[in-house]
Amino acid sequence: MTRLPPQVQLEPHIVFEDVGKSFGGEAGDVHALSAVSFDVRWGEVFGIIGRSGAGKSTLLRTINALEWPTRGSVRIHGVNPAQLDENGLVALRRKIGMIFQHFNLLSAKTVRENIGLPLLVAGARPAQIHQRVLQLLDLVGLVDKADAYPAQLSGGQKQRVGIARALVHSPEVLLCDEATSALDPETTQSILALLRDINRQLGLTIVLITHDMAVIRAICDRVMVLDQGSVQEVGDVWKVFGAPGSHASRALLSPLRQDIPQDLAQRLQPAPSAGMSRAVLSLRYEGAHQRQGVSLQALSALGSDVTLLHGGIDRLSGHSLGQVLVSVPAATLLSSSSSSSSSLEPLRVATGADHLEVLGYVGSH
Repeated sequence: MTRLPPQVQLEPHIVFEDVGKSFGGEAGDVHALSAVSFDVRWGEVFGIIGRSGAGKSTLLRTINALEWPTRGSVRIHGVNPAQLDENGLVALRRKIGMIFQHFNLLSAKTVRENIGLPLLVAGARPAQIHQRVLQLLDLVGLVDKADAYPAQLSGGQKQRVGIARALVHSPEVLLCDEATSALDPETTQSILALLRDINRQLGLTIVLITHDMAVIRAICDRVMVLDQGSVQEVGDVWKVFGAPGSHASRALLSPLRQDIPQDLAQRLQPAPSAGMSRAVLSLRYEGAHQRQGVSLQALSALGSDVTLLHGGIDRLSGHSLGQVLVSVPAATLLSSSSSSSSSLEPLRVATGADHLEVLGYVGSH
């Protein structure tokens, strides 16, 4: 199966409607999820992000009915798992593969045996198992490790085995439970590249949970931000990164943001004065108007004496977004009646920035 056409991708594959989940305890119910509603489209890579304890794992496990909602419903291709009998649940779960943070491989079995185990349990013939395992070993790049044991593999190789095992029943959905959290950065990138390649080749829907916005940026089409069991926002990754609409999103994005360098922050003064001859401006680009990138010619609207101090532009899903800090002669701003946001509006428009702000003033050196 190839990647689904755009019109199919827009259709909902998984639908959450007012999902709540509570766990009983001595101190009363613990509300892990509260009124969660969103959908996942066919063939997309959908990320669910939140801090520890946000309810991500509980939410993910409601998709394959490892957890049952206390309220509301989850539908997979129109099917509510709560309405299925035991045989129906088995059939549904075979359409939903799952990979885990700590791999969950059987140490006494080889790579070949670990991958083929679900087929063996399902009663497949040895020849079928052999053929399918070889296909998956080739897909994840581990043909030469077929007879190795988990203890002989690196963390990245173990996760590739986990991915192959999750695909053994040719699922429509792949769930990833913090699948790269136990891996080093380089291996994380290789696993994310593999998942994206699988998504493109097979057209299956991938739902992943993570606490790392860098993972969302690397692979996801859309993202849902979860905090204390509640949905904070859902949107295209470039939109959430460019203009986060919730406190939780901004907090999760803070490690990736281009903050003011400490040495510059220490020099900034709130108003121009003797010796404070340059204004420091922040120009932020949210991606909606920068499909072709940020024009350096547009920045010349700030004058000929512009110095780029800090920042950068990312490219996400065909949109350019980010922040740059520049300095200009204070006279450039003083020529306006003030440095209020209204008087800066012509400069913002001329530079093409979504937001332009005066951070302060510094000396020439």
